[in-house]
Amino acid sequence: MPAPLINLIVFLLGGALAGIVFWPGRGLLSRSRRGRMLASRVQLEDALKHIYHHEAREQTCTLSSLGGALETTAARTIAVVTKLQHAGLARVVDGRLVLTEEGTRYALEVVRAHRLWERYLADETGVDPQEWHARAERQEHALTRAEADALSERLGHPRFDPHGDPIPTADGSVPVDPVVPLSALEPGERAVVTHLEDEPEIVYAQLVALGFYLGMVLRLDARADQRLVCEADGRKIVLAPLLAENVSIQRLPAGEADVMVSVESSLADLDAGESAEIVRISAACRGLERRRLMDLGLVPGTRVAFDQRGLSGGLSAYRVRGSIIALRDEQARLIGVARSQRVKAGEQA
Repeated sequence: MPAPLINLIVFLLGGALAGIVFWPGRGLLSRSRRGRMLASRVQLEDALKHIYHHEAREQTCTLSSLGGALETTAARTIAVVTKLQHAGLARVVDGRLVLTEEGTRYALEVVRAHRLWERYLADETGVDPQEWHARAERQEHALTRAEADALSERLGHPRFDPHGDPIPTADGSVPVDPVVPLSALEPGERAVVTHLEDEPEIVYAQLVALGFYLGMVLRLDARADQRLVCEADGRKIVLAPLLAENVSIQRLPAGEADVMVSVESSLADLDAGESAEIVRISAACRGLERRRLMDLGLVPGTRVAFDQRGLSGGLSAYRVRGSIIALRDEQARLIGVARSQRVKAGEQA
């Protein structure tokens, strides 16, 4: 091959390689720089959020606690705090990290985006509840203020996320409802669950496994040093006091509580030939599954009759508005009913 041709090929390959690396805005160098800038911004926003949560809980935020939350070295933590100080977002007061007014505003925007996205996942998707927090952790850094406003409008400007945490408004105010931990209840008292702590994840997973959900009405039956016994949805729930500290509730007046818990039955409790009227779909049923049940006609005020149980178990047939539908037992337990008279075989609900 002639030398000039080889030189031309080498030149073209070198130019192409230089373009791949140095092309303005699209080259590897530009992408790498944007990636580092994004990672730095995410770390700063995570730091702001960590300080904000400590202030909201009236806890002291230190360099050590921030470093643990960011999972980084002491040197890197100091660098992050220095950036926050230079940006006028945070100060160090007597060894404590505190937010400035501008830092609080910025932190509330991040918290708002996070909680709105959790609300969206809960209400409009079939994403597993235990994945809401992790997905929102990623999305909170991507939503612009305008996009967060649009999402809030689409969702009807919700006041609380699916865990019960208040969603900051566009002007930075935070709704507050008087709540106490479940561990503060006395035997015989009734309450409604208003918040489930979603951090750490293992705590939230345990609460979900026990069947807790927002809007659940319960009664504390007994308490001891090692356990609390509650009754909710017609079943007993036993949990440790430490876990109960992560469940926030509002006490219910005796009369109101009696009305709210008077219907303990679920659709899964019906016997052969028995009918009932739907009074509610559990707040634990969300998103796509909730819409599917409602599309099947399972809405409050509808009469339903038990038809038959599937041969393999775990699945039952019900008569609804002249049609027969099949539901899994776990779905049927999400539908609260007022039980009434039995119906004759073959009679429509």
